[in-house]
Amino acid sequence: MFTPAQKQMMLKLFSMFVVVRGFNLALIVIAQYITAIFIMAPPSQSLSQILLDRSLFALILATVGAIASGYIINNFYDSEKDSINRPHKSTLEQYVSQNTKLILYFIINFIVVVIASYVSFRSVLFFSIYIFAIWFYSHKIKKMPIIGNLVSAILTITPFFAIFLYYKNYSGLIFIFGFYLFLILSMRELVKDLENLKGDFSLEYKTIPVVYGEKIAKIMIVVLVTVNILVTGYLVKSYDLGRMDYFFYGSVSLLCIVTILVFLAKNQRQYVHIHNLLKLLILLGVFSIILLNPMLILSKLL
Repeated sequence: MFTPAQKQMMLKLFSMFVVVRGFNLALIVIAQYITAIFIMAPPSQSLSQILLDRSLFALILATVGAIASGYIINNFYDSEKDSINRPHKSTLEQYVSQNTKLILYFIINFIVVVIASYVSFRSVLFFSIYIFAIWFYSHKIKKMPIIGNLVSAILTITPFFAIFLYYKNYSGLIFIFGFYLFLILSMRELVKDLENLKGDFSLEYKTIPVVYGEKIAKIMIVVLVTVNILVTGYLVKSYDLGRMDYFFYGSVSLLCIVTILVFLAKNQRQYVHIHNLLKLLILLGVFSIILLNPMLILSKLL
């Protein structure tokens, strides 16, 4: 049996895991390695060379640290809003004090810069700017309609450019993939705004649904879905995507379902379900990269 002190410590650790969204961080590590193996790394590199590349590992570790600190500072500024929108989750997160979150935020950012310095000065500069951008977004930009949504989507996709710059792979396919993901993330941000409307309205956050109304936010989601379908069509017709074609065909169907659900949604729970569908689409998209060339792993092992 655990002592009260041990139980309290476990609750604090679990609370911190929730604050930094541990599952999201694990997915980011997997996504970056999959991207490195199947898209970024030169065909001549073996699987062991990629997985044992210390500079790549340092970049991914720095990315995870920067994103974790971003979650912490975002949670720090949004604690009051979260207590309205997500009271149960907010109660769990409160096992870690605001002061502790702030201390961890600075410690993690310092470690990120130290790790980045192992790779290069450019990496230090990249992550320093990224850390500052996340703080500025959480402190100021997040409350701005449209701009806040766009910046959030850009910040989410930015860590993948660290690997992009490391491998110096300037394939057009990567940019189109990035734009595809940016559109999905933008949809997710709008759905989150609809989901958090109550707290945003109470605390005068100037999000799109608060300023322009739910109907305009829903129309914007439809526009993003339409553009995304056009981008999907371009990807499928212009590039050899192997069996990843199946993912894109499925994504079009899922996005059509999302559009219908958005217009039928009337309460927070329904928007949470739509948000989860978009997160599922992102998750499937990450693992479907393997379908670009399923035999690549075998060839790199040989």
